[in-house]
Amino acid sequence: MEEGTSKEPSHSCCTEDAFQWDTREDCDVRQILDRIGDKWSLLVIALLDNRCMRFTELKKTIDGISQRMLTVTLRQLERDGLVSRTVHPVVPPRVDYELTPLGVTLHDTIQSLVTWTETHQQEIATARARYDTRETESV
Repeated sequence: MEEGTSKEPSHSCCTEDAFQWDTREDCDVRQILDRIGDKWSLLVIALLDNRCMRFTELKKTIDGISQRMLTVTLRQLERDGLVSRTVHPVVPPRVDYELTPLGVTLHDTIQSLVTWTETHQQEIATARARYDTRETESV
C-alpha cells in the first residue's frame, strides 16, 4: 500500500455547508485526488476508454512508464474500483484491463480536463515564455 494511504475510510473532509479543500494527509478526498491526479493514472484511464487492453499494450503505449510503475498504477486503480483485471487461464497467462462503470464516469471528467487543456494550451505556452524571459533577465 502507498505510504499515507489508509485502508479504512477516515473522516469527512467537508463541512455541511460546502465542500472545502482539506490539506490533512489522512483526508479521503485528498487521497483519491492524489491517486487520480497523478500522470500515470490519468493516462491509463484515458487509454482504457471503451476498450480492454493487455498489460504489454499499455506498457508500449505509455511512453516513459516503467513496468513496476505500470503495475503499481494498475493495482491502485483496481483497488479504488476504477479498473477491472481479468486473468484468462491460458499459457502464457493473459491479463486484460478495462474501466469499471465507476472508471467510465471518471473518464468523462478527465476528458473535460483534456478539452480545457487543448483550448488553452497556446495561452499557457505564452505565459510560460513570458515567465521564462522574465526569469532569465533577472539572473
